[in-house]
Amino acid sequence: MGIIIKPIVTEKQTAITEKKENRVGFRVTPDANKLQIKEAIQSLYGVKVVKVNTMNYDGKRKSRYTKSGVVNGRESAFKKAIVTLKEGEKIDFFANV
Repeated sequence: MGIIIKPIVTEKQTAITEKKENRVGFRVTPDANKLQIKEAIQSLYGVKVVKVNTMNYDGKRKSRYTKSGVVNGRESAFKKAIVTLKEGEKIDFFANV
């Protein structure tokens, strides 16, 4: 299994990317470190990575009401990486669409 799970394409991440063109967000495996993430991005997309910031998120508690009563659960925890690319480089996720 690879280190990079998927790119993050949300409203909040898109706003960050529009403000600073060379920043991209990825969801990564929780045991990956910054050097492994940097090497994976460089080999997968062919770009030069300058900096990697990582964040660990705990899963949120969720509950819903059903016929049989309240069902409690939890979203899964994940790790997010914000990758800063070399000036002038960018990754286009929608090139194939």
